[in-house]
Amino acid sequence: MINRILISLLVLVNPLCLLQAQTIRFEGKEFEISKVKASVVQLNGEEVLRLERDLENFPFEKGVDEPTFVKLRDFDLENGTVEVKVLSRLLPDAAAFARGFIGLAFRINPDNSGYESIYIRPTNGRADDQIRRNHSVQYYSYPNYKFDRLRKEFPELYETYAYMGLDEWITIRIEFKDKSAKLFLNDREQPSLLVKEMLGSTTSGSVGLWLDIGTEGFFKELKVMQY
Repeated sequence: MINRILISLLVLVNPLCLLQAQTIRFEGKEFEISKVKASVVQLNGEEVLRLERDLENFPFEKGVDEPTFVKLRDFDLENGTVEVKVLSRLLPDAAAFARGFIGLAFRINPDNSGYESIYIRPTNGRADDQIRRNHSVQYYSYPNYKFDRLRKEFPELYETYAYMGLDEWITIRIEFKDKSAKLFLNDREQPSLLVKEMLGSTTSGSVGLWLDIGTEGFFKELKVMQY
């Protein structure tokens, strides 16, 4: 009888344990890890957070513009400003379409099934091709409005050009309120991207440090301010 009780308890407890999210601490904040490999490393003499997409457990075939991020644990923000410094490099085995994808996600719901995001493609910022340059900055809304659908249905509305490059620190600041968002790069007074109508259904949620396939991404100095 005792053995049966113990087995029953293990069956009940183990699924709960499996649901516990992996976490990492950085700059005094705790982050939940979603579909990325995360570590705190030294870069040029300072401590930074390093991320790359976990292709072993979440391969390219699963899609792009996915919840590949670390997000603040037990955090909820409706309207506010999020700022972080990012640096991206291409991994040695990065595919030809890799662009150094790196950015922020916000209003992430508890199970990561919905959120808003703005990210950058640093390789495009200095490309010789004008069309690639026009795709330097990207907004998307998960899960229904990824970059490919937006580019087809709303050409030029949710992406734009900005001057940037790989292997350099870029300050990303997103100000969002209700259905609108603005992206500012490198403390410039004017926004690089204006999103007048965000397309997601989440109205509040956590904040995430995001990247995608082929990127070795570094983050530091995350700041979050609530309106």
